[in-house]
Amino acid sequence: DINSVAKIFANTNLAAAGGVLAAMALTNILYKKIDATMVFNGAIGGLVSITAEPLTPSAIDAMWIGAVGGVLVVVTVPLLDKFKIDDVVGAIPAHLVCGIWGTLIVAINTQSEVGDRTLSVIEQLGVQAIGVLATGVFVCVASLIVWLLLKMTIGVRVSEEDEIDGLDKAEIGLEAYPEFKA
Repeated sequence: DINSVAKIFANTNLAAAGGVLAAMALTNILYKKIDATMVFNGAIGGLVSITAEPLTPSAIDAMWIGAVGGVLVVVTVPLLDKFKIDDVVGAIPAHLVCGIWGTLIVAINTQSEVGDRTLSVIEQLGVQAIGVLATGVFVCVASLIVWLLLKMTIGVRVSEEDEIDGLDKAEIGLEAYPEFKA
């Protein structure tokens, strides 16, 4: 259906624009300047936020869904820093947090039927939350298995020498940040 494809394209881009504008506005308010990395991740947050259901929302809904994603990125980055969680590219706020938001917000715009009745928004929100939790449990268990297998076979740490020299030098023979060399 070409009309559906067009609406999906439009909503996806509108959500990204909403994420950009919200991240720009919020970083300007919080930091008295626009932080380009937050704005770029705001775009990604907007895109991720709409991805669970880009067809059903109206254009305005797509923009505010993306805008909330942009806000979530800006708020989550310093929160991770506070908890000393290293995420140099902002992947956790943009993908995990906005992915959860985008999955949950599907309940507002989507009507699901069970048997002969339509689920209420609260029931649909519960269904979406169960999906988020099930996905989280699966990913944690699968990741644990993979990491344990790696640890038992090839290991998950580099040598102390490579760690001190930096993996950029050890793996590709170049120093990415020579100005930080002691």
